[in-house]
Formats: sequence, C-alpha cells, structure tokens
Amino acid sequence: MKNLHYKRVLIKLSGEVLSGKKEFGIDYSVVSSLANQIKDIHKEKIEIGIVIGAGNIFRGISSKNKGIDRVSGDYIGMMGTIMNSVALQNELEKIDCDTRVMSALSIRQLAEPYIRRRATRHLEKGRIVIFAGGTGNPYFTTDTAAALRAIEIRADIIIKGTKVDGVYDSDPDKNNQAIKYDSLSYKQVIDNELRVMDLTAITLCKENKLPISVININSRNNLKNFLFSADKVGTIIK
Repeated sequence: MKNLHYKRVLIKLSGEVLSGKKEFGIDYSVVSSLANQIKDIHKEKIEIGIVIGAGNIFRGISSKNKGIDRVSGDYIGMMGTIMNSVALQNELEKIDCDTRVMSALSIRQLAEPYIRRRATRHLEKGRIVIFAGGTGNPYFTTDTAAALRAIEIRADIIIKGTKVDGVYDSDPDKNNQAIKYDSLSYKQVIDNELRVMDLTAITLCKENKLPISVININSRNNLKNFLFSADKVGTIIK
C-alpha cells in the first residue's frame, strides 16, 4: 500500500555517499544508482528537493592542505556542494528526470539563483530541485541548509540518506552490540547527543514539527520502501 502522507520530500545526502568506496571524489556508478532510486519515487508523483553535502570533496582537500581558516573552508565546502549537485543533475537528466540546480552562491553558468517561490514553482511543475551552496553563509552546515530549505518549501519530511540503516545508541561500526532505534523524539536526539544532524538543524525541525527519517541510501530499494512499503525502514524522528 502506498504511503500518501508525503507529497513533497527533501532528501539530504551526505557527500561521503557520493564517493562510494573511494577516499574522496565522485564515484559515478554510485551517483547513477542514486539517480535511479530518485527516479523510482519521482515516477510516483512525489515532489523532490535535494541537498547534498561536500565531505567527499572538501575533506579530500583539507586533508592535504592544513591551516585553512573556517570562513574560507566553509566557502570551499559550499562550492563542493555545487560540484556534487551538477554531477547528480547530469545523471538524473540522463534518465529523463527534469532537474534544476538552485544555488545560494551566485554561479549562473551552472545553477539558478535560489529563490523560494521559483523553487516551489519548479516542484509544482514536477521538476526535481537540487539546492546547492548550503545556506550561502559560513558557519552553517548542509544539515542546517537541508532543514532550512525543507521548511521554506514546506516539505512533509526530511529523508537523510547515509551509509547506515538508521540511528543507533553508539557507532555500529565500532560496537556490534549497538542498538538501533525505530523512532525517536527530537528531545531524545538532543539530550542523548545523537549525531543525526547538527543541533541547529534539529532545533529548526523541532520548532517547525518537521519529521526526519534516517535510512541507508546505499540499499537499492530503501528510499522507495520507506515511502511506499508498510515495512519499517530506518529511524524516524518526530
């Protein structure tokens, strides 16, 4: 049975997901797989916004160049999100998904400037919108950008796609006894300092009653199953 609760979603992808098994950079086989997952739900008339991090690019640079100040580093990260966004747009358009990249940083050769009303209109016309450039300001993460954009476009939920299948009480890679949560409250996330999203993003979601789902985006059908299956997928925070 199809889940009709979510007409418009904001998908938050970490940059590390795009690098696949590489230390950093873009693995285009992974980007292609992500594009096909997104197409699967787009065909079901779900309106889709996307925010992508830049950990696959900026961390690769910063590991080789120490001493970059925070503001400069954050702008490098913002530019990295534009690179990732254009890469995903390219793969989506290869499979006939009409896609727009909208950036908080001005880079008109590659992306439209972010304007909330225009973004909403693109979504209403069935276009996938990728929000690049973070918030356009240093000191804010792409988690915060995702929460902000989701609130602005009135998304029904943020779906955070990661390499793990939900939220655990400890790192499942280091502790094989780690317990996975099926659901959490915002307060539990904050009080237990669970690293779902940064504190600013969680607070924005809490204040605006915007639920967050955390799923393993590397599992081929997880995105579709979360939206349309009765099975429990990942962890829901609300």
